[in-house]
Amino acid sequence: MTETKRLLISLAHPDDESFGYGALIGRCIADGIEVYYLCATNGDVGTVDPAMLNGYNSIAELRLAELDCASEILGFKKVFKLGYKDSGMMNTDANNHPDSLWYNWQHDSEDVLQKVTRVIRQVRPQVILTFNRYGGYGHPDHIAIQRATTQAFELAGDANFVTDGVQPHKPHKLYYSSFPKIFAHYTIWRTRLKGKDPRKMGRNKDIDYVKILKNIEPAHLKLNIQSYFDLWERASACHKSQGGGSQNQEIILKLLRYMFGRHSLLTRIYPQPPANRIDETDLFANIDLKTIESTTEHVHS
Repeated sequence: MTETKRLLISLAHPDDESFGYGALIGRCIADGIEVYYLCATNGDVGTVDPAMLNGYNSIAELRLAELDCASEILGFKKVFKLGYKDSGMMNTDANNHPDSLWYNWQHDSEDVLQKVTRVIRQVRPQVILTFNRYGGYGHPDHIAIQRATTQAFELAGDANFVTDGVQPHKPHKLYYSSFPKIFAHYTIWRTRLKGKDPRKMGRNKDIDYVKILKNIEPAHLKLNIQSYFDLWERASACHKSQGGGSQNQEIILKLLRYMFGRHSLLTRIYPQPPANRIDETDLFANIDLKTIESTTEHVHS
């Protein structure tokens, strides 16, 4: 008997799953992979047009409803919502809220690790995907969940790290997100052409495209996602409060299609690649699912 392929995607906010990974998720699910999503925060610090709050009691309620919409379209097996408060961008007051993910990671990392490790042990994925070390664009919640997921990847298989009622499980592969450097180069060039500073972009001038470029890590996996761009757009459109479905969002997605071509790129962290080059076109390459099945049965017996 062959074990079911399971992928856990561990990210920070409602919308991260769709804006960044919608087509990849669609491809994986079409390939028969069970895809699970861990969403660490409720996204309540995101800027929202007040008119969009009609019918909702809070920004968090709205954004989690948008996540439910996107999840229905994408087809997740299950979504885990850790419920931390959004930390806002780096060096803002929201970083210091005691319910925020960044504050908890800085002051009580054990609790965050317990929660993430427990999800890994519940899902029992062979493969885990999270942000790169810079959190994509330096968002503290992205960085916190990346660090927590990376540590939990190791802790999940350690019987000495106790999560009540859930057996240890050692995932086989860990990936970070990546994208072509040409996209960052183009964005910097276009920004400077407009007379703007690429180190001070975004609504609050707190996104640094130069740092984004410097922190892009080498890609080792190239996955064809060409047939899932429409799904990517439909899932992204659920996140209307964050610009999903807008004309600007459509332009960005079209630009991403052009820059990415037909593929999604990922950095393999474990097992460590022998060289920094593309050597995989399958997330589950070199995983013996039959061996995993016998091991899983032994753990549960």
